[in-house]
Amino acid sequence: MRGSSSVAPSWLVAPRGGAANEHSPAPLRGVDAALLGFGRALRAAGVDASAERMHAFLRAVDVLGPARRTDVYWAGRLTLCGERDDLERYERVFAAYFGSGEPAARPLPVAPAVRLRGVARDAAGARTTTRREAEAPPMAALAGSAEVLRHRDFAQLSADERVQLDRLLAAFALRGETRRSARRRSARRGGVDPRRTVRELLRHGGEPARLLRHARAERPRRVVLLVDVSGSMAPYADALLRFAHAAVRGPRTEVFTIGTRLTRVTRELSHRDPDLAMAAVSAAVPDWRGGTRLGALVREFLDWGQRGMARGAVVVVLSDGWERGDPELLAAQMRRLRRLAHRVIWANPRKARPGYAPLAAGMAAALPSVDAFVEGHSLAALESLAAVVRGADRA
Repeated sequence: MRGSSSVAPSWLVAPRGGAANEHSPAPLRGVDAALLGFGRALRAAGVDASAERMHAFLRAVDVLGPARRTDVYWAGRLTLCGERDDLERYERVFAAYFGSGEPAARPLPVAPAVRLRGVARDAAGARTTTRREAEAPPMAALAGSAEVLRHRDFAQLSADERVQLDRLLAAFALRGETRRSARRRSARRGGVDPRRTVRELLRHGGEPARLLRHARAERPRRVVLLVDVSGSMAPYADALLRFAHAAVRGPRTEVFTIGTRLTRVTRELSHRDPDLAMAAVSAAVPDWRGGTRLGALVREFLDWGQRGMARGAVVVVLSDGWERGDPELLAAQMRRLRRLAHRVIWANPRKARPGYAPLAAGMAAALPSVDAFVEGHSLAALESLAAVVRGADRA
């Protein structure tokens, strides 16, 4: 964008919340950093914001100017949304990323007279902004704050940052790795469908007709989240459960809490409102901030759901790996889980800390049976986790 190549306007200051920490990538300058971060948030919410669509979005914002919320909203909606289902996700992510404010989708009132908005040029041909653009809310500063927040550790967030984080987590989407099912669907390429082809021949009185084909249908695998709510996970449990709440909106997702007991909370998290869902989970889970019995609870989960819950599913354990029970029991049950599940993923919030090594007895016992060991301390880490669940790391 042209706006980011020159000196940034006064409202493009350092984002609120401080500079990015050591886990953050080198930041881009100007409006581009905010808009590219918005594209990443859309992809995390399930919108196919491809590189081509992002390029069209940046060009549209470059033409309209980034100062007005309405212009940025419609530039993104017309270039980044490819399906009807994307519209609701786009609304949710836009409100979370750029702040609430007035709804951008609200129709604008018709002006009483035709006026030139947009760009005014002085005698030298330089671009100047109108008074409305100068008084517009600092959208890039809001978006830049959200971009920095993506890399902040959940345990280090202030109360205001947690409110913003909750809005961003509500826009998440989690989809399991796809698999080919036994059912077949109509397709342009694939094997010949004999039944449909014969019916087509009979419909034309036996005259030669084109061959109709079918292919195996694809469906996402079941995703099972085991969220640790013990005392050592207290700084992260709320954010991880809100991530699980967003995941439950997707197809075939189950959520359990683990501590000293195994509690299925899928029904409680099915509330559309995140705060109501969290209140329902708080009432249903009796072992908040207690001890950790990972081995016994993994065994209970497998005994309870061996017929279909873990078999062929993507099982995600969100825990720091602290175990008060026998590590040998955890190792044996993790080997059993590995044989049943399609993939076992372990997300550990402590993994991002400098000098971390999986030396805790529980973590060391479970790690040989884990297919992917990832971080789980920040919004960016959860985005990476969602990509691993989709199988993007193996594509």
